[in-house]
Amino acid sequence: MSIDWTALGQVVVAGLIVGAGIPALFALGLRLVAGTSQDAARPADAGPGEPKGPVVIARPSPLRIIGALLCFGTVVGAVAAGIVFLAAGGH
Repeated sequence: MSIDWTALGQVVVAGLIVGAGIPALFALGLRLVAGTSQDAARPADAGPGEPKGPVVIARPSPLRIIGALLCFGTVVGAVAAGIVFLAAGGH
């Protein structure tokens, strides 16, 4: 019984791409679409235990939104391709 190293390598690479790459792209898309937060100015009369005030969340730039859409589009395309592959017989 011999191991086909080429086939094993292909399975490992495909598993890394699908198992780690697609979720990483989704996480990158979420990070790009999330705005940056900044603490609002603390009132001068606030005591040590009192809250600082509201958190201001800046809107992401158009470039970040485009990057997030590209990431999400790639993830949706990969999921759709997987569904089509399985529905076609999975060979």
